Amino acid sequence: MNVEEVREYCLSLPGTEEAMPYGEDWVVFRIGGKIYLHIWLKAPIPTIAVKLLPERGEELREEYNAFSPAYHLCKKHWNDIFIEGTFPNNMIEEWIKESYDLVKSMLSKRVQECDCDDCQ
Repeated sequence: MNVEEVREYCLSLPGTEEAMPYGEDWVVFRIGGKIYLHIWLKAPIPTIAVKLLPERGEELREEYNAFSPAYHLCKKHWNDIFIEGTFPNNMIEEWIKESYDLVKSMLSKRVQECDCDDCQ
């Protein structure tokens, strides 16, 4: 999976917005104003950072060499995944969706249930 495929998948998830809050080198995807995925565009190896429950992140880090604590983020919750030539697309999509669902679950019920642009 490449960065553009990750971008397309993220934008297919309901309520997702794309932003560049840290400058031109970083793209983030968020729901309800909360980030669920980071992409550092200048990374030497194409990488995404996803938010997972701490125990889930630890489990995946132990299982896969292409999974590691996120370099620039809280290492307890954020995980870097090397995306090109490491995992099938469906696995990467599953972890992105897991991050999306986790962040969405922390939003207020009003925002979770609303599909208008004002709440997203």
